[in-house]
Amino acid sequence: MRISADVAETLSLKALAWLAGNDELLPVFLGATGASEADLRAQASDPAFLGAVLDFLTMDDAWVMQFCDSEGLAYQLPMQARMSLPGGAQVNWT
Repeated sequence: MRISADVAETLSLKALAWLAGNDELLPVFLGATGASEADLRAQASDPAFLGAVLDFLTMDDAWVMQFCDSEGLAYQLPMQARMSLPGGAQVNWT
């Protein structure tokens, strides 16, 4: 099921807020993306950056489960949201 871009952006912003509040995972995200904390605020409205947030989150099932449990969301929603953001339709086989 494909969700709208607006819903995908809202979910991504929730994921970004969840990451920002996670003292253990935030440094991992910043290191993996090369983003700074200032970048989080500056790029929070950029759909491509929000896609990167979901790319990171969906790298680990445990992270997806923790985020979804904290937000009361179905586990498949982050991946569905990712498909609705820029670059989400591309398949990465690596």
